[in-house]
Amino acid sequence: MPVADIPGSKSITARALFLAAAADGVTTLVRPLRSDDTEGFAEGLVSLGYRVGRTPESWQVDGRPQGPAVAEADVYCRDGATTARFLPTLAAAGHGTYRFDASEQMRRRPLLPLTRALRDLGVDLRHEEREGHHPLTVRASGVPGGEVTLDAGQSSQYLTALLLLGPLTEKGLRIKVTDLVSVPYVEITLAMMREFGVTVTREGDDFVVPPGGYRATTYAIEPDASTASYFFAAAALTGGEVTVPGLGEGALQGDLGFVEVLRRMGAHVEIGTDRTTVRGTGELRGLTVNMRDISDTMPTLAALAPFASGPVRIEDVANTRVKECDRLEACAENLRALGVTVETGPDWIEIRPGAVPSGTGIRTHGDHRMVMSFAVTGLRVPGISFDDPGCVRKTFPGFHEEFAALRARL
Repeated sequence: MPVADIPGSKSITARALFLAAAADGVTTLVRPLRSDDTEGFAEGLVSLGYRVGRTPESWQVDGRPQGPAVAEADVYCRDGATTARFLPTLAAAGHGTYRFDASEQMRRRPLLPLTRALRDLGVDLRHEEREGHHPLTVRASGVPGGEVTLDAGQSSQYLTALLLLGPLTEKGLRIKVTDLVSVPYVEITLAMMREFGVTVTREGDDFVVPPGGYRATTYAIEPDASTASYFFAAAALTGGEVTVPGLGEGALQGDLGFVEVLRRMGAHVEIGTDRTTVRGTGELRGLTVNMRDISDTMPTLAALAPFASGPVRIEDVANTRVKECDRLEACAENLRALGVTVETGPDWIEIRPGAVPSGTGIRTHGDHRMVMSFAVTGLRVPGISFDDPGCVRKTFPGFHEEFAALRARL
């Protein structure tokens, strides 16, 4: 039975790095993801004066509840959205002047709801060029805490950043949330905060975060469920079988819910205590599915859709338009280039099944998920190539090798 070796979760690694930096004591992170995004996050912490020791199997972080060890720093966030949103929030709890910038791609991605919330909490944060975008400077003098209102309808990362900040404030935070996407990612944050000694309570739409800081721990990073979706999809498409160890019933990541979409399409799915197996049955039914909570796997389903027996309609995924690229349009554009009939709306995409006789050059827009998704299409369509195959280094530098090994086994 083919077993896919999936690297650690990007979302969990980023949160764990924030928590470890903020905690009292030395934290060991076991099997963290080593990719462009997470290396960028770790380097950002080092720029802020935190000690991060890295070995192949684990990272050790010396926590500083009082904030960065330096009074001034210039931090480059690369392409990482978690880095670009979490690190300025972490720095705000300290004392000093910290400047943050990011890649052109990340500079385009929005930040304003988080900026507004931090300013409402008294943080001196200035955008240097375009309001609500990198680059920015934080003149930090600690965060008193209190009540704040947040719109997290564009990205749940804004809420996660504030939740993580809460225990570092003097009197804690009450966060009133007016809109929220990707709820499972918030559940990951809350579960991880508990592991570091903080329990957040819910009162209606409010999140109440107590002050008092975090305690250091040893934390094992589970495999990345979004990355696993390509390997599960490969099994469903080819009639093969793939098992991913380390992702099972207790998994934190909502994106494991993608296997339920495959189950509805006709694949056989088995979720054990510590592993998940998907077996293709030779059948892929069309369906209409709401992917608001698992929107990172929307491109995986889009790449699989031409091989279904009926139309595949994906709804409530407006937030995929403000990711590394406009993923909704990028998927539509690439599928049309393959001769597939596609319609899109503000927050939906509908893909009709159709022959995809031969490959084409896939436009990746520098987005790792475009490459990994259309690699699945390439299992049935010869001649697919990518204009930027290397952009997978963002989350999975060894993707092409691992996927080729899987392809050989399937």
